Formats: sequence, C-alpha cells, structure tokens
Amino acid sequence: MPELPDVTVYVERAGERLTGQVLRRLRLLNPFVLRTAVPPIAEAEGRRATGVERLGKRVVLALEGERWIVIHLMIAGRLRWLEKGEKAPARIGLAAFEFDAGTLLFTEAGTQRRASLHCVGSREALAALDAGGIDLMTASTEDFTARLRLENHTLKRALTDPRLFSGIGNAYSDEILHRARLSPVALTRTLPDADAARLHVAAREALAEWTERLRAESPGWPAKVTAFHPAMAVHGRYGQPCPVCGSPVQRIVHAANESNYCARCQTGGKLLADRALSRLLKASWPKSIDDL
Repeated sequence: MPELPDVTVYVERAGERLTGQVLRRLRLLNPFVLRTAVPPIAEAEGRRATGVERLGKRVVLALEGERWIVIHLMIAGRLRWLEKGEKAPARIGLAAFEFDAGTLLFTEAGTQRRASLHCVGSREALAALDAGGIDLMTASTEDFTARLRLENHTLKRALTDPRLFSGIGNAYSDEILHRARLSPVALTRTLPDADAARLHVAAREALAEWTERLRAESPGWPAKVTAFHPAMAVHGRYGQPCPVCGSPVQRIVHAANESNYCARCQTGGKLLADRALSRLLKASWPKSIDDL
C-alpha cells in the first residue's frame, strides 16, 4: 500500500500538473470504485482544480466550489499520468480525470477491488474521512508518546493504526522500528520514555529520507510505486543480510501481512515466534539468531 512518502510525491507531482486546470471530463471506468452518491460525481466536471492534498494515505483533489475528490489507493491502486493522446491501459483503469494538460488515471491491479473514490461537498465531510491519526512529521515527542500509549498494543500495530498515526503502513513501520532498534512486538505502555523518544526520531528521519529519495527517483511522475525497495533495511528482505550487522533478516507472518526485523539489532538476538512456522516446528524452533 502506498504510504506517506509515496502519497506525498503523488500529491506534489499531481499538484504541479493540475492546480489551475479545469476538470473537463471524469470517466468512471469501473463503477464499483465510487463509494458516495451525494453530491453527484458529475458535478465535479467543469470545475477548476485549486490544489492537491494528502489525507492520511489518501490523495485529495480540491476543486473550486467546495468539491473534493478523495482517492484511496489501498494495496494495489496507483495513479498514472497520461499525456494528451496517450492511450490508457486496458482492464486495470478505475477512473480517468481529463484535463487540458493530460489525464490523471486511477488504476488497480488484481481483482480484489479495494481501492475507492469519494466525492464530498464540504470540509466537514472531508474531515469525516480522516481516521484521526496525528502527523508524525509535525507532532512533538510528548504528543507522539501520548498517542503511542493510548492503548496497549505492539509497536508494529500501533504505528500502523491510522487512528493513532497518519500515513504509516507495513513497509515503513518495519524500517522505522529497525532504525530505532526496537522489537516490533514490544508493548507500547511498557516502552521507556527514552525508547519512545528514539522511536519518534527514527520515524521522522525514515519518512523524511524516503520522501526525499522518492522525489529524486521521480523527477517526472512516480512510475514504479512499490512497498519493496532494494535500499530498504529490512522490509521485504527476509533472509538477506541486515545492513547494520549482517545477520539474516527475520519475519513474523500474521494474517495477510508480515513484519520484517533484525534479531540481533532489534530483539537482543531473540527470534520471535512466527504464528505459522514456530507452531509447526514447536520444540525444534530456534530461540536465538545464534541457534539459527
């Protein structure tokens, strides 16, 4: 799922192209994607774009006359920019926003159809789509720590909860926890103040660095938005060497997601129990990275 760095670059590149442009035509290529009926989506046509904003992991196209188009990419959704006359790819298109400068195409790979499109007619309705998470880039350490400890969850779950923190998902939470040298299963309410402060610094640094990296990689339009980057420290790098200590990166599989971590850097050498494999191996499951 595109997260804060990816969505930020989408917003910046779309803002550069669309601000001041009139939305000439909005084509729903797959009607399921539209999740609102009031105001009618057709009322967006003919309005000038006044800007592009980020709302958590959503991209918001602001139009004159109090209309906002809210795009939630979910896991497989992406935004493409088509120049005038460029043909849209077949089958994966969800919606096309046609401007004089070109077309913003909303796509989704696969068949699960989780991506969504909302049209709202007031700031209050727009705010209702916000899960309420705070912005890690502007929050104070005190506010970050207080929000972290609202409920007693694992650090991994807390960081990816949109009600607590805005814009963080599976990929960057792994990178943040590795940078902070903290276990993904450490509990929030027992985390020492010094560790919470270190986690806040790590989060801001990781998100800022990756946003800058993605900007540099996408001087035109972000063409390859993915949760798996070769330069990441642990996310998506199971079995590969940790860039800090060289130990093989480990993982915990839970539901449709997994957490990647370095046992030597983050858990004092302890291997965390994987819900599937450790239950299968039972007593044969290694307890530490050295046993492995």
